[in-house]
Amino acid sequence: MRVDALDAQALRRRLRGPGLRLRTGPVLNSIRSPLEAVARGIALHYAAHPVEDEGFADFHVSVERPFGPRRWWRPQVLFKIDGAAPFTPLPGDQGFPLLEWGLNWCLTGLYHRFLTLHAAVLERHGRALVLPAPSGSGKSTLCAALALSGWRLLSDELALIDPATGLIHPLPRPVSLKNASIEVVRRFAPSARFGPPVHETVKGTVVHMSPPAEGVARAAEPARPGWIVLPRWAAGQPAQLQPLPKAQALMRLIENAFNYNVHGLAGFERLARMVDDSACHHFSYARLEEALPVFDALAAGRAGAA
Repeated sequence: MRVDALDAQALRRRLRGPGLRLRTGPVLNSIRSPLEAVARGIALHYAAHPVEDEGFADFHVSVERPFGPRRWWRPQVLFKIDGAAPFTPLPGDQGFPLLEWGLNWCLTGLYHRFLTLHAAVLERHGRALVLPAPSGSGKSTLCAALALSGWRLLSDELALIDPATGLIHPLPRPVSLKNASIEVVRRFAPSARFGPPVHETVKGTVVHMSPPAEGVARAAEPARPGWIVLPRWAAGQPAQLQPLPKAQALMRLIENAFNYNVHGLAGFERLARMVDDSACHHFSYARLEEALPVFDALAAGRAGAA
């Protein structure tokens, strides 16, 4: 069963009762929340995701109001895992972003089945494009545009690398757009599904974009490494793809690995093999219309494919 098979009342019963058992790729989350904004966000952005009625849940989480007078005066929201709150409350209108950030925190800090990188990942012809980059680099903007232009979205935020096989496993969840990138992507793809803007978060204004249904439907299909590209938004500059030395690519992956210390030597060897198996590039761009043909050429083998 998918989320969109539940009517609004049934969805809210699960969220307010035993928990909505929501599958995102290899991860099963049990989610509870009495908040309407969380229910609406899940209904919109996770409509095509599977719901399961039994089986082991990797994480039991909730988003709720803290007790006390702040429930009515300047309300706040609190993320909990197994009943414990790992970080401080946020303003009351940030319930759905808090759920997304909380799920990311669970994966990056507690889930070590995979070697996990901070990177967007997309797939074309069975090969994965990995975009490791810090906030403000244009990574999510580029990821959203590619996902809406024929590339399969594996993840906007996290690359899940199987240490044994080197395959990258999908984690298709909403794409988080921030500040100026929101209108850029809205203009590029006005028919995409966007949630309401949430202002004055720690990352500025945030809007989530629903993942394309194809990526969700193929969430059990991993991809082999194909390209590692370090993106950078550069105002007024033409789109430019340049070779990246493999040693630099390896260091960038290590810098972006959340649990590299957990995997130790096996993690180093896996990332080294991933770099060896990939074409590595720097990429700078200002306009999506110029950026997308570069990646189409890369996928077609016309621009430095490995």
